[in-house]
Amino acid sequence: MAEISSQELIEMLKAGRDLEGLDLSWIDLHEIDLQGVNLRNVNLEGADLFNANLANANLAGANLYGAYLFGANLQNADLSHANLTRADLEQANLAGANLTGTVTIGANLQGASL
Repeated sequence: MAEISSQELIEMLKAGRDLEGLDLSWIDLHEIDLQGVNLRNVNLEGADLFNANLANANLAGANLYGAYLFGANLQNADLSHANLTRADLEQANLAGANLTGTVTIGANLQGASL
């Protein structure tokens, strides 16, 4: 699927669409509320998720390579087998998150709650 804009994503969320497997690379989603949303296998490479609410979201198998997640709320999120290589998770809340098999090579976890 082709890349979509943040406005198209918001419309999809309002319509209750499943986001599994979408290409959301380099999208600006800062401060968006994606609590409990299914983002399984979504490509979020380089995405701006500054202060985003991803609590209880399903990010299993997602590609978050180089994503900006500073201050993001990932409490109880499923990040199993996700790629967080070079992601910026400074001051992110990862309490209760499932990190089984998650790749974090070069990720910035400074000040993150684990």
